[in-house]
Amino acid sequence: MKWYHTLFFAALAVFTTTALAETEIERVHKSLQHVLPGLPRDAVRPSPVAGLYQVMIPPKMFYVSADGRFAIDGDVIDLLQQKNISTPVRDKMRISAIDALGENQMIIYDSAKQKYTVTVFTDIDCGYCRKLHSQIDEYNKAGIRVRYLFYPRAGIGSASYNKAVSVWCADDQRKALTLAKRGEAIAEKQCDNPVAKEYELAQQIGVRGTPAIITEEGQVIPGYVPPARLKVILEAQQTLQ
Repeated sequence: MKWYHTLFFAALAVFTTTALAETEIERVHKSLQHVLPGLPRDAVRPSPVAGLYQVMIPPKMFYVSADGRFAIDGDVIDLLQQKNISTPVRDKMRISAIDALGENQMIIYDSAKQKYTVTVFTDIDCGYCRKLHSQIDEYNKAGIRVRYLFYPRAGIGSASYNKAVSVWCADDQRKALTLAKRGEAIAEKQCDNPVAKEYELAQQIGVRGTPAIITEEGQVIPGYVPPARLKVILEAQQTLQ
């Protein structure tokens, strides 16, 4: 009956560890309620590091000590496996926050032979953004579907911001965007629009320059990438999934 006792004590150890973890999670959650009222209970989860808990508030993720006193805003590195274990979590948070906007808040260029979808934060007056858009047909031919979100780097109320609003409010958004990207004048328009929300989201997820390409897995590819090269990158990432 030795096997029975071994199994029993192993199960008891797992149960005890789980119960302790749950107790700590409750304590962390209660402590955070003072500074983050309304924080969902399931926003606090165990991390791979004993005594450290992940707090996930899309698109942000940070760590908190088991006593709920100390917060750590940074990466955790597994020295044994030599990998960043925070990056995959942040990638998921990033794409979840983007998808939560809804595609009805995006200007989309579909691909007839779609294999990949990327989300591009763009600035109408950014040179490399214009270069990327000038090749939009090539991206689509490569099987890459492009979803545009606006990130006017000069900020809300700037000339670039106003152009983005006019594009969004145009009767034909895709045509207006192409004209604006060519530097051509488009009719100034105002309407309910998501430009400010997209600008703020970009800042929250750490976008600092444009274009910023976000993959379906939430990984960030900064700057302009030619269509053929982007396809190679996306193929490689898909193989690793």
